[in-house]
Amino acid sequence: MDFELTDDQRTIQRAVAELAANYHDDYWSTCDAECRFPWDFYQTFADAGWLGIAIPERYGGGGFGLTEAAIMMEEIAASGAAMNGCSAMHLTIFGINVLVKHGSERLREAILPGVVDGSLHVCFAVTEPDAGTDTTRISTFARRDGDSYVLNGRKIWITKAGDAQKMVLLARTTPRDEVDKPTDGMSVFCVDIDPDHVDIKPIPKMGRNAVASNEVVFDDFRVPAQTRIGEEGRGFSYLLDGLNPERVLLAHEALGIGRAALRRATEYANQREVFGRPIGQNQGLAFPLAEARARLDAARLMARNAAWRYDRELSCGAEANMAKFLCADAGFQAADAAVQTHGGMGYAREYHVERYFREARLMRLAPISQEMVLNYLAQHVLGLPRSY
Repeated sequence: MDFELTDDQRTIQRAVAELAANYHDDYWSTCDAECRFPWDFYQTFADAGWLGIAIPERYGGGGFGLTEAAIMMEEIAASGAAMNGCSAMHLTIFGINVLVKHGSERLREAILPGVVDGSLHVCFAVTEPDAGTDTTRISTFARRDGDSYVLNGRKIWITKAGDAQKMVLLARTTPRDEVDKPTDGMSVFCVDIDPDHVDIKPIPKMGRNAVASNEVVFDDFRVPAQTRIGEEGRGFSYLLDGLNPERVLLAHEALGIGRAALRRATEYANQREVFGRPIGQNQGLAFPLAEARARLDAARLMARNAAWRYDRELSCGAEANMAKFLCADAGFQAADAAVQTHGGMGYAREYHVERYFREARLMRLAPISQEMVLNYLAQHVLGLPRSY
């Protein structure tokens, strides 16, 4: 068992950290406060070729695996960009991975080069207001009509929908009550976003405000049948090539937020003096920060294991979910400890840890809640009866 990064992985880690360092905390605070997408940051990474890190080389990508992509996203988050930086980019990895793995060659050639150079924005639409985590109960329906499908339905919490030209979406093509298994009868499409038939509304939210989350409504939206990815009715199985990588990437991003928060807290604890000595000399502040570091490093082992298994086409559902669970908790604990270390100033925007706290809190909800991860582990790992 080798825990060392390869030469390529260390190069990626160093290069990404250096590039992300050009965008300081004040930049991200401004983007967040103004609800402004970080276009210059996005284009900087596109110009450097990082958007296509996990896309095959024949389409202009880097040809690396999920492990390298996860290392990249952790470094972006750790720079202080947190989720405002990561969410601007990570859909080009896990969202588009469904197309990379299962799309036709025609679709790949038409879409992937634009994703790599940053000229084409793609969003990923699965979640629905009346289905939530139970993806089998989505109601968005694609009705076959000759050489087209007609889409009707509603999606929610769709990142970047207002800034994207294309959408990878999951829809039912056979009603749930007409299939043998609830996961059957769903299909994946990669469609153009037509404003005449797709209504997009941003959702006001607590944090990660530089990258909008949206409600999306489809009204008799006709799309060519050739926009379907893979076979009709097998969309849920294809979706796993987006969902498991998503959990792994989000796990690493949570680690990055925790690292950024811990860095800020450590600096403040060394510099701030009360009662004639640095506050970091007090065990009441030092111990929570030391514990946060231990938990971040331990959680990283599970996250790296999940990425390693995915890249080797081994089963990784349990590992991906455990990585998300452990890293989300570790990142949030670090961010909370950072706020506490700053005392009252931790609640002020000036020191940035309140932004890390808000974004770390998101990781315990998305893309799946901590409770649903435990449900999965109880049923599929421990073999306990399903509880929901």
